[in-house]
Amino acid sequence: MKRDGVLYIISAPSGAGKTTLCRELIDIFPYLRHSVSYTTRHPRPGEVHGKDYFFISKDEFNRMVEAGEFAEWAEVHGNCYGTSITTLEECRTAGVDLILDIDIQGARQLKLRYQGGVFIFILPPSFEELHRRLNGRSSDSDEVISRRIDAAAGEIRESRWYDYIIVNDQFPRAVEELKSIVIAEQCRTTRVLEAVAELFELE
Repeated sequence: MKRDGVLYIISAPSGAGKTTLCRELIDIFPYLRHSVSYTTRHPRPGEVHGKDYFFISKDEFNRMVEAGEFAEWAEVHGNCYGTSITTLEECRTAGVDLILDIDIQGARQLKLRYQGGVFIFILPPSFEELHRRLNGRSSDSDEVISRRIDAAAGEIRESRWYDYIIVNDQFPRAVEELKSIVIAEQCRTTRVLEAVAELFELE
């Protein structure tokens, strides 16, 4: 049944595990695609341009902002991130479902722009566990980790306006909860009603 693509907007404090959960979800649902954001930060070890992010200069990012090319953008921990309007519109009209792994600033902008989006917030089980996970990355300095922990409290307060909240304590359970949300949203009446009417020739 033909329908518009669904935007799944997923946010979380750094270290909560949202990126790993998103990758797992795409493995489960092959029709899901990960929206590749633009960023001014440098690639981490193993990250690939065009797959994980589009890594661009600050000047190029500013040019895209001025040209109105982003559906949302934000500066997070000293780096800029943005989602292309063209990407979202092409996928929506083609019926392609997208996962957007973005921060709360960008999510707020999309909440106003895309009323049909599904907003999901991933929580760590505790601040202690969040600190342990950030330390385990071995890619951030103590100063950066401390800044991310401080920011997490404010980010978690924002979770109240998301549609769903998942606590990523036991990873398999968090995967199942995320999977259940996607399945339920595929069957939401407002998403399939037009296609059903056409299929059964209803007025």
